[in-house]
Amino acid sequence: IEITKEYFKYLFEHLNLPTVLPYGDMEVNFENFQEIPLIQSLTTVGSVPAEACDTIENIIAFLKSKNVTVKPNLNLGQLQGELFDEFVEEKLIDPTFITEYPVEISPLARRDDNNPAITERFELFIAGREIANAFSELNDPLDQLERFEGQMSAKDSGDDEAHEMDLDFVEALSYGMAPTAGQGIGIDRLVMLLTNQHSIKDVIL
Repeated sequence: IEITKEYFKYLFEHLNLPTVLPYGDMEVNFENFQEIPLIQSLTTVGSVPAEACDTIENIIAFLKSKNVTVKPNLNLGQLQGELFDEFVEEKLIDPTFITEYPVEISPLARRDDNNPAITERFELFIAGREIANAFSELNDPLDQLERFEGQMSAKDSGDDEAHEMDLDFVEALSYGMAPTAGQGIGIDRLVMLLTNQHSIKDVIL
């Protein structure tokens, strides 16, 4: 997160850009970075009642009360992700790091040492869209195999974004991988933000 903030500072200094930029009818303040755990963001940003975030039954009931179609057989983490997508993401205007992603929606990320239900992962959102995804790599082959099996169950339940099984990767992990982490930043989306363009076709070249 700190490296990402430094990157944006470097970018704005070298492009000689003001730190407050228009994007459509919004204004984005690139000096106002925030950091919020995903579950906390559901209530503080998305105004979802706390009791509607903690069990499968409560989440499904809340989504149905808001006329949101619920895919069948989603687990708790996936349903919390649905709440985030529906009620939080578009409200994240200034740069916001969403942290502490549930294990169920982070199939390649390492578990948090203090809370095995969440992962060492963040995503950066600006102007209501995801700009970056980063996490500590999962390097436990047994945990990775279980995650892939969970993803296959999710795919069978209709999750189009579920990760495919990769037994070659699991075998490679079994030989050992050093602690590592990485981040992907959507450069095309970033250029759209900096130039106030709303079609990716206008910046992709």
